[in-house]
Amino acid sequence: MRTNPEKRTLVSIRIVNATLPNGERADFTIERGVFTDATSADRTIDASGLQALPGLVDLHTHLREPGFEQSETVLSGSRAAAMGGFTAVFAMANTMPVQDTAGVVEQVQSLGIDHGYATVRPIGAVTEGLEGVKLSEIGAMANSRAGVRVFSDDGKCVHNALLMRRALEYVKTFDGVVAQHAQEPTLTVDAQMNEGAVSSELGLAGWPAVAEESIIARDVLLAEHVGARLHICHLSTAGSVDVIRWAKARGIAVTAEVTPHHLLLTEELVRGYDARFKVNPPLRRDEDVHALRAALADGTIDIVATDHAPHPPEAKECSWAEAAFGMVGLESALNVVQQAVVDTGQLNWTDVARVLSQKPAEIGRLDGYATPFALGSAANLVLLDPSARSTFSTESLRGKSTNSPYLGRELPGRVMTTIHNGYETVRDGDVVDATEVAQQARLAESEAAHV
Repeated sequence: MRTNPEKRTLVSIRIVNATLPNGERADFTIERGVFTDATSADRTIDASGLQALPGLVDLHTHLREPGFEQSETVLSGSRAAAMGGFTAVFAMANTMPVQDTAGVVEQVQSLGIDHGYATVRPIGAVTEGLEGVKLSEIGAMANSRAGVRVFSDDGKCVHNALLMRRALEYVKTFDGVVAQHAQEPTLTVDAQMNEGAVSSELGLAGWPAVAEESIIARDVLLAEHVGARLHICHLSTAGSVDVIRWAKARGIAVTAEVTPHHLLLTEELVRGYDARFKVNPPLRRDEDVHALRAALADGTIDIVATDHAPHPPEAKECSWAEAAFGMVGLESALNVVQQAVVDTGQLNWTDVARVLSQKPAEIGRLDGYATPFALGSAANLVLLDPSARSTFSTESLRGKSTNSPYLGRELPGRVMTTIHNGYETVRDGDVVDATEVAQQARLAESEAAHV
């Protein structure tokens, strides 16, 4: 049954025979944006053979709008998010203008609400213009309608230790968190790939692991001194895992993320000089990949985050040295996680729900993800066919850019349905029309206001 776009109340949905993360089979109904115990609905989805997960939450997305709309917009990026099973994304601050004022973060959040494909929570810049010189309007952004709780200069490291300390002291006052891009800039001048035997062989400037590990070591000690929350973006080395493990054992309030690509891909791919594999931090050694997988499994690394970084063709279809860093990842994240850590037996689906939904929501202080599938809780979920396999291609992408490292690679799993705030954003394996989603989003907002 297709949804009637003229319907003036939110479409109710009954899902039957879904497999929950703990392996149990369940039927559930969604009405007015929440799970209910009703036994009938406007639309029924037969979820036989499908894995139900709470809606995925990405703590690290680059939506590029405002300023770089040729790469991505809030609309196209949130469509890509929905296609990947995400119902909430945190949008990084490196836009133009930079998200360093209340006005800009409110603009980004408002665009997300209007389009309706996912909840868009802006991340505020730590320093004005990402220049690392002066703290941004952190308090104003926290107190704005956007209610910012995550602050980051991602793309750049807050390398000034005093500024980092002041930022941690500031966000502590409202339970915020600083998400650090750990890259000591003086150790990575002109760096092009992981430093080691392969970089020497290829003649490319190396990016040493210590450039990441030294900043993490400094910042966990600053966080301990201040008593504030610290989050480390995109861990990529075994040494970084050791530092985080030490800090957590010491009781420091630090959390960490790993990207899907750092769980699967290695520096060996650089040998082809294909710029789709150029990323910051760089792809590392095989032993780093195994250390990251083990750390995600034992909880040292808290979450998976995509670092979705779209670029136009001219930024990638050029020589390796001239190419931009970054790769898109929203549409492929769940597939890559399945291949890297589920199909290998290191994580189960309950773990996946934790690292791709509940824990990132908790770090970002995003409500509504603590008790998935519970009666009365917000209906954000994804239905995945884990038995499906397909070759990833540009047809798999719903954002504006195609700089994916997985083009031409076979990946497991397929997102069949994504439900955000009680309405479908992905139906039968493809994104729902933007007009219908926007209308359902308005209805969901209106009905939530009257509950």
